[in-house]
Amino acid sequence: MSDNETSPDNDTIDASARTIETTRGVCRYLVSLGYAVLTEFRLANHRRADVIGLHENGEFVIVEVKVSVADFRGDTKWPEYEDFCDRLFFAVPPEFPDELIPDRTGLIVSDSWGAEELRAAPDTGLHASRRKALTLRFARAAARRHQRLVDPRI
Repeated sequence: MSDNETSPDNDTIDASARTIETTRGVCRYLVSLGYAVLTEFRLANHRRADVIGLHENGEFVIVEVKVSVADFRGDTKWPEYEDFCDRLFFAVPPEFPDELIPDRTGLIVSDSWGAEELRAAPDTGLHASRRKALTLRFARAAARRHQRLVDPRI
């Protein structure tokens, strides 16, 4: 294999690094808008949101990060996130073909430094009882993560 070729292992490493960079930019962007954010957040339906943000006004956004067309096309579970947020976004790197992203979601373009919203997500609203349960789940997850930082033995 020549130096110019990439092996499947390198592709996996590149995709992983790309996902980390894209996620970091999304988180920075959401924080700049007044959101507290968590990554890899487990929802009550056992799905895992790449990024969830809780705004100071109580609004929840979920951002699903996709760094390749294959990753996007292979994901059929994203509609299951809609019941757990006020707005659902996809975040992609700058070279991603954004015409693939469904119109019923928002679109964020992101790199490791920051992000920009290219298309607003429709506000679907979140039922009050689900908002309360999600807020408690978010708070408990954040507290557990914080505690693991200050006491890794827990």
